[in-house]
Amino acid sequence: MSLVWYIVAIGLIAITVCGQGNRRVMSRTVATKYGIIRGVSVRVTNPKVGSVEIFKGIPYAMPPIGQMRFKPPGNPTAWRGVRMADRFGPVCPQRYPDIRNETEALLRMPAVRLNYLRKFVPFLRNQSEDCLHLNVYCPGNICY
Repeated sequence: MSLVWYIVAIGLIAITVCGQGNRRVMSRTVATKYGIIRGVSVRVTNPKVGSVEIFKGIPYAMPPIGQMRFKPPGNPTAWRGVRMADRFGPVCPQRYPDIRNETEALLRMPAVRLNYLRKFVPFLRNQSEDCLHLNVYCPGNICY
């Protein structure tokens, strides 16, 4: 009986990953100077584009921490194997306005800015001095 459930689970995973619409599937690998990366492929509604290859969080320099603080960044360290490039890297440390109390926030900023910050703040929560990462978006097979 467990073999049947295993086969059903594999089938459901395949349908989820390879299904139609805006589903994400793993893209092909791309060799960079520092190692191999694998991003995600997303189908878009524009028929001229078809799909977009997305590579997130690719390091482009050494983090400016420790002995490297206030010095020009060096080259990133090479990695072995395939590096998954499917998540944003951390953003550089920064202070953003406190918007927890909307009434008080609206006294300091227009409603349009408050709405923008509500959408944007979740992306600012992952902060680190190791923030030198690229995000690359390529339509179709242009990345290769």
